[in-house]
Amino acid sequence: MSIQTIEDTKVKAFPAKPAEIITFTVKARRRFDPVAIAGKLASTLVPPVVVIALMLVVWQIACSSPTSSLPPPSQVWNEAYDLIAHPFFDNGPQDIGLAWRVLISLQRVAIGFGMAAVVGVALGALVGQSIWAMRGLDPVFQILRTVPPLAWLPLSLAAFRDSSPSALFVIFITSIWPIIINTAVGVRNIPQDYRNVARILRLNPLEFFIKIMVPAAAPYIFTGLRIGIGLSWLAIVAAEMLTGGVGIGFFIWDAWNSSRLPDIIVALAYIGVTGFCLDRLVAAVGVFITRGTTAK
Repeated sequence: MSIQTIEDTKVKAFPAKPAEIITFTVKARRRFDPVAIAGKLASTLVPPVVVIALMLVVWQIACSSPTSSLPPPSQVWNEAYDLIAHPFFDNGPQDIGLAWRVLISLQRVAIGFGMAAVVGVALGALVGQSIWAMRGLDPVFQILRTVPPLAWLPLSLAAFRDSSPSALFVIFITSIWPIIINTAVGVRNIPQDYRNVARILRLNPLEFFIKIMVPAAAPYIFTGLRIGIGLSWLAIVAAEMLTGGVGIGFFIWDAWNSSRLPDIIVALAYIGVTGFCLDRLVAAVGVFITRGTTAK
C-alpha cells in the first residue's frame, strides 16, 4: 500500500472533530477581521503622521519671521500649489509636472541599476566563490567604492560625450559596489552541506549558480540591492543637476537659478517619497523571493 493511500485511509477513519472544525472556522474568520486590520494600519500610519505634523508646526514657527531665508509651509503651499495639485500637467517639452520628471529619472535609474544588479551579482558570486578572485579584486573594489558619485561624471562625459549615457554610467558605478560586496559575503557563507550536495548531484557551474548559490545567498543579495537602489536614486538626482534634461534633478537646479525655493522644497518631497517607495519595493520583492528571510 502506498503512503498516499495510507494517509487517505487515516483521514477517512479519523475525521476531524466538530470542535476542531469550529476552531479552524474561527481562525479563518480572524484572518479577515476588519477591526484588527484597521488597528494595524493605525499603528503603522499614525506615528509618522504625528511626527510629520509636528515637524511642519516647528518649521512654520521657525520660518515665519520676515527675516527668515527659508519659506514656511504655508508659503510653500501657496506658491507651489500647481506643482502639488497637478503633478501630471504637460505644457510642452520643458514645462511638465513633477510626476513626469520623476518618471523620466526613474527610467534612467531602472536601466543603470538593472545593469549594476546583473554585473554586481555575477562579480560578487565570482569573488565569493574564488579565493584568488577575492584577493585580486576585493582591494580594487574597496578603493573604487569610496569615490563620490559626482567624481565619475567628468570622466564619463569625456568618454561618452553625451549626458544620457554619462548619467547611466554614474548610476551604474555608484550602485554596483554594495551589490558586489553583499553578494560575495552571501556566497562565502553558503553552508558546506549545500556544496557537498552539489558535488553529489554533479551540478555544473551554471546549475550550481542557479540552484544553490543564488537561493542560498538571496538574503545578502537583496540587502545589497536595497542599498544599491538608494544610491542609484541619489546619483541620478545629482547627475541631472549637472547634465541637464527634464529629470527631477535638473528641475531643482533650474528652480535654484530662478530663486524658486518653494518649488525646490516640493521637489525634495517628491524625491524622498520616491526613494522610500523604491526601497520598499525592493524589500518586498526580496521578502517574497526569500520567503521572509530578508530584513524588512
